Amino acid sequence: MTANHVAATTRVTVCEAGALASDQIEQLTNILIAVTADGASVGYLPPLDPDEARAYWAGVVRPGNILLIAERDGRIVGTAQLELAMKLNARHRAEVNKVLVDPSCQRQGIGRRLMEALEEVARREGRTLLHLDTREGDGSSDLYRRMGFTEAGRIPNWARSASGSLDSTVFYFKELN
Repeated sequence: MTANHVAATTRVTVCEAGALASDQIEQLTNILIAVTADGASVGYLPPLDPDEARAYWAGVVRPGNILLIAERDGRIVGTAQLELAMKLNARHRAEVNKVLVDPSCQRQGIGRRLMEALEEVARREGRTLLHLDTREGDGSSDLYRRMGFTEAGRIPNWARSASGSLDSTVFYFKELN
């Protein structure tokens, strides 16, 4: 690991967002637009309309959905969500959603920091099982495997890509101690 890499990750703080100010919504909107334009499979296709992205972020802080924000030097550089299962027979699990890192800040350990923080929040909330899915072949799969997630299976033709093709998704899970 280079000195620049270490310095870049040490200044990142991750916190839980109880509400979003308009400038935070704007920063998150820009990240969502950028990762979508970069080809990430996060529920949207490029070009993503800024109003649609803002509307998404305006409604993301709600009961049962925990939003984490990673900041560096006062600027949001990443985000992740933990959606708590609320059914009586499912209150031991949660779904990891929208782990997004600004493309200019990727490969600096921010995704890992967000995932570690999500695991801490899950434990605090009494969750012992996490699950997520990602497009087959995405680089995020490497992160999830390094974080101890196990592949549970694949579903073909799950999500449409910017090219119009249908891509498979891979489901992962992790049991927390």
